[in-house]
Amino acid sequence: MTQFAPPLSGSAQDETLALRPKFDASGLIAAIAQDAETGEVLMLAWMNAEALARTLETGRATYWSRSRGEIWVKGNTSGHTQELVEVRVDCDQDAVLLKVRQTGGACHTGRESCFYRIADGAGLKLAGEGEAR
Repeated sequence: MTQFAPPLSGSAQDETLALRPKFDASGLIAAIAQDAETGEVLMLAWMNAEALARTLETGRATYWSRSRGEIWVKGNTSGHTQELVEVRVDCDQDAVLLKVRQTGGACHTGRESCFYRIADGAGLKLAGEGEAR
């Protein structure tokens, strides 16, 4: 498994310029994929250290599948790829934002984004064409 330096203590973690991801107890970090051109949030997935390292090395979004228990490169089976434009890391490095060029739908349902439902007091409804997402 790829090794990253361990997180620092307190505010030192917030200010370091070293990549020191803070993985959870399962060895995972949240990864949000966002369309680099439109800013639309496409999906949330998980990465382990190997997936994060592969993403940085290859320029292709690579994740850890919790259900299958294995690494997966977005688009290897569907053809709906995510070309990496930029990786941003949040303040304490326990989440990453992948700015990507998405080819095809980002969601396993085939939709453009995994965030295709709107929640309100009445429950859920599908986001319609032309609505803010």
